[in-house]
Order: sequence, then C-alpha cells, then structure tokens
Amino acid sequence: MSPKGRIDRRPFIVGVIVLVAVLALFQWLAVGEWWHVPVGWVFYPAWVYAAVCVLAKRLHDRGRSGWWAAAILIGFNFTWPYPDSLIGAAGLLIVLWATIELGWMKGEDGANRHGPPLNV
Repeated sequence: MSPKGRIDRRPFIVGVIVLVAVLALFQWLAVGEWWHVPVGWVFYPAWVYAAVCVLAKRLHDRGRSGWWAAAILIGFNFTWPYPDSLIGAAGLLIVLWATIELGWMKGEDGANRHGPPLNV
C-alpha cells in the first residue's frame, strides 16, 4: 500500500467505509481492556498510514496534494466519534468538505502529475 497514484470514487468510498468500520470495531472491543494500550501502539499508526494512503490517492485523483490528508485526519480526529466542542465543529466542516470533494466530485480527466486516471 502506497500513497502514490490515483483512485476513483468507488474504491475510495469502500476504503473509507472499511477504515471507519475497523476503527469502530477496534475501539468497541478495546473499551476497558488491559490490552488496548499495547495493541493500540501498533493499531493506530497502521490505521493512520492506511487512511493517509486512501486519502492521498483520492486527493491525487482530484489534482490536489496528498498533504491535504493531514488536515482531513486532524478534522476527523476532532469529530470522532462525535463533535463535542467548537474545535469539533470546525473539524466537522473539514470532514464535510472532504466528503463532498472526495466522495462526490469526479477526478480530473486525463493524466495529471500523479499519473493516469484509474476509472473503475
């Protein structure tokens, strides 16, 4: 898995659904368990890397820099599992922008600096 290249909307949406489901399942299973911290030291970095790869590839398809994935993940962090502060509301706006930009808008036609389009 790599953050290089491009992906279309459908594989992006499937990837996001899988990432959120895996995160929710891990946190549900780990509530109050002693192993949450040691396993979390492996799980969370792996989850963030997978999320960066999926987000960066879709951002590349839209002609954006993959570094925008950092802003999206920070916004997601402040809204997960629900926004409970003013910062959470700002994070919700970032997640809403990302949902529209990456989930509904089509990628750039033709090749861009990140490679050819991968229409699935």
